[in-house]
Amino acid sequence: MGIRGTDRQIDNIEFNVSDIARSKAFYGSVFGWAFTDYGPGYTEFSDGRLTGGFASGEPVRPGGPLVILYADDLEATQQRVEAAGARISRATFAFPGGRRFHFIDPDGYELAVWTAQA
Repeated sequence: MGIRGTDRQIDNIEFNVSDIARSKAFYGSVFGWAFTDYGPGYTEFSDGRLTGGFASGEPVRPGGPLVILYADDLEATQQRVEAAGARISRATFAFPGGRRFHFIDPDGYELAVWTAQA
């Protein structure tokens, strides 16, 4: 997620997986996805149209992948998220290339919002 996204649009989908190598082998052989490794705990995938990631080190989340949106102004977006009634489930944290936070929407779905490092 090192390339800047488009403000307030879905930018990335992240799967927590138990074995990155197994996930790469599966999605690479079945769908022809390409991969870029960012250390032992994260691999970015590309299907030619959309990028996403395989992350290890956290529990596998039942119910699907993590949808990640991009924001030019992370703090203002977090304020709007909270004002609309969502709960912050993971405070803003830094990662190589940017910062992000997670929130729970009114129906209980967890999403994340990221911004590129300034």
